[in-house]
Amino acid sequence: MSTPFYVSPQQAMADRAEYARKGIARGRSLVVLQFADGIVFVGENPSRALHKFSEIYDRIGFAAAGKYNEYENLRIGGVRYADLRGYTYDRDDVTARGLANVYAQTLGTIFSSAAEKPYEVELVVAEVGETPEGDQIYRLPHDGSIVDEHGSVAVGGNAEQISSYLDQRHREGMTLAEALKLAVQALSRDTNGSEREIPAERLEVAVLDRTRPQQRKFRRIVGRQLSRLLAGDGTGAESEAEAEGDSEDSAGSSGGAGGSEDEK
Repeated sequence: MSTPFYVSPQQAMADRAEYARKGIARGRSLVVLQFADGIVFVGENPSRALHKFSEIYDRIGFAAAGKYNEYENLRIGGVRYADLRGYTYDRDDVTARGLANVYAQTLGTIFSSAAEKPYEVELVVAEVGETPEGDQIYRLPHDGSIVDEHGSVAVGGNAEQISSYLDQRHREGMTLAEALKLAVQALSRDTNGSEREIPAERLEVAVLDRTRPQQRKFRRIVGRQLSRLLAGDGTGAESEAEAEGDSEDSAGSSGGAGGSEDEK
């Protein structure tokens, strides 16, 4: 009778963590930045049908990198949790902190279970407050831990290099155009230090805008509004942004947080 192959628990967990990290790193990076009027989500995404960013609830946005079908299941679960809690109690009881705790429990259970592989995903849950001091950004790695972030955060791809770049250049009180330009500059940097150009049509951009009069603060920035912001002209475009954002909000909130075709 052969002796069963033994792997220590520490080695098994290390192998699972390495497997998940490699899967996440194969996806394109995305960044989440605070600016004066809210929180902006920016990522390179050539697909117009599959989104990296989505609305979860009134003031809460969701971003994910990694394997699409896995974080899409998590997104749907988060929407159901938020809708049920808001309906049962009060809309103000739905918070990014509560949602992050739910995601942490789910990811932690899957990661520690020997019966299934760990999820190859890394999530960001953000909530815009009445003031910049009330903004909340939580990063959730594959193992279910929760990291409370401030100012900026990057996940997927070469996230460490991008995070270092953002930490050196991000500042409080930036305008949306300034934050967007900084995000694109960070995403344009390759691992070897060189830069490449990312055209507007390959970018996916969304914001949680605290100045928006609607109860729902999430909107997408597309088309001419995005081109104007990248060109440095963000004035006089709010009405256009609202028109374009409103047309895509319903699709974005119910159609999936999505990812691009290059991701697993």
